[in-house]
Amino acid sequence: MPTQETLQATRESLERMQQFDVKTLARAEDLGKALSFENAIPAAQKLVQLYQRLGLSVLEDLTDQHLGTVKTQADADYSRFKNILDFSTSIANPQTTRDQYVTQLEAAYDPAFNALWQYISYGVSKAIDTQRLENESRAMLQAISDKATSITASLEDSKNSAATTLAEIRRVAAEQGVSQEAIHFNTEAELHKSLAASWRKTTVNAAWLVGGYTALSLFFNQIPWLKPTDAFETVQLVSSKLLLFGVLAYLLALAAKNFLAHQHNEIVNRHRQNALMTFNALAQAAHNADNKDIVLTHASACIFAPQETGYTKASGGENAVSAKSVVELLPKALGKADG
Repeated sequence: MPTQETLQATRESLERMQQFDVKTLARAEDLGKALSFENAIPAAQKLVQLYQRLGLSVLEDLTDQHLGTVKTQADADYSRFKNILDFSTSIANPQTTRDQYVTQLEAAYDPAFNALWQYISYGVSKAIDTQRLENESRAMLQAISDKATSITASLEDSKNSAATTLAEIRRVAAEQGVSQEAIHFNTEAELHKSLAASWRKTTVNAAWLVGGYTALSLFFNQIPWLKPTDAFETVQLVSSKLLLFGVLAYLLALAAKNFLAHQHNEIVNRHRQNALMTFNALAQAAHNADNKDIVLTHASACIFAPQETGYTKASGGENAVSAKSVVELLPKALGKADG
């Protein structure tokens, strides 16, 4: 195994050659056309490409001796690039020096190839190691399979959770929907409650009026200008008293009837509201479709069937049959289903 210091130094030297920009060697602007190194760029490019074929991962498998060989060769070739970058026209006989640098660079490929080819070959064989690639592929496929299994299990859990949540949402939405519909019966019940309270006061006042008139009428014959003097005036006084008493009594009866009618309608609407609010509980108590149909039929009849208004009496028959309690019929249906 190579030492860390040797490995790091060799890596830096190799990367410096692999990343070198050969266009910087031309220097046509500062040296002029005659002394520029433009004709050295192809040789430099070929040399850099040779180093680029040597993968950095290969260095980790080499010994210190082989790393030293790679580092020495890379530093020697980089020094040729450095000579060109540092070339100056102020030296003696610059043309000769310039030609020597170009010649040295063009001749550098063969020694570099002889020093590096075996490491490049090793890197290629490592890159195309079929057994290693097969093992890595199998490992990757197994990792993908495990991940897919995990994701599938997670999705299944999410599906079950979503189904449970959806069912709960539907249940709550159904209950909320029933509650919102029941508010109509509550509104009617409150309206009739308010009207019943008003007619109760009217009935009480009418009763006091009838009672007061009855008490006062006993003393009408004592009033001088109302006291009858003959039989005709007596009949006239009695008939007027009876007529007025009849009107007041009719008003009292009418007020009482309105009070009882609104009281009755309040109770009916309260009953319908309670029936609608408890409908879900009754439906859930029925375990099959037939029982639920019975609950639905009779609950609907209880809610929507015509009821007595308090002003007229409904005849028996169809309404009486519809008014049968669901509680009376449900046990029979359940017993039939169990049998």
